Amino acid sequence: MRTIVVTGTDTDVGKTVFAAALAGALGAAYWKPVQAGLDDGSDRERVASLSGLPDRKLLPEAFRLATACSPHRAAEMEGLVINPARLALPPHENCLVVEGAGGVLVPVTRELLFVDLFARWHEPVILVARTALGTINHSLLSIEALKRRNVPILGIAFVGEAIEDTEATIAAIGEVKRLGRLPLLPALDRDTLASAFARNFNLEDFR
Repeated sequence: MRTIVVTGTDTDVGKTVFAAALAGALGAAYWKPVQAGLDDGSDRERVASLSGLPDRKLLPEAFRLATACSPHRAAEMEGLVINPARLALPPHENCLVVEGAGGVLVPVTRELLFVDLFARWHEPVILVARTALGTINHSLLSIEALKRRNVPILGIAFVGEAIEDTEATIAAIGEVKRLGRLPLLPALDRDTLASAFARNFNLEDFR
């Protein structure tokens, strides 16, 4: 099976929750190459809680940075050097879900953006976007940045309340597949997330 990269239009749009749902549904391995910000735990720990994946499928980060900011700056503040050679996709069985940090154009180093990594990997990308005000602009800019680098886009996944015209407009203008929408859940746990994902997405779209 394939590698699927999960990125977003911005930080805190729901990438980690979506990645947990997707990895859990596929029984995939999960990898976040660069974790920046550890005060509230890591995204790998959150995915473990929400996906139910065994430890062997939760791959360790290449870089763990305590400071909650762009990886390039967090590394500088902590006196670390992010070596892009360590960001090659890890070997895995079956499917791998990879989660980026922040949005498409977030710097990994001062010479490398996440979208540049995606272009190197050349694996299908899912763009996660809010349905809130401003998402049309953010989503279309992200789609344009991916397409300029010939990154294959599997589709767009929305998070939030249903806003039909906004979702349809982004998919049509951006010429990307609309995969579905994950609603905001009043009680977020492994069971409620798995149920919401199953109701709102077609697993065959990811295979």
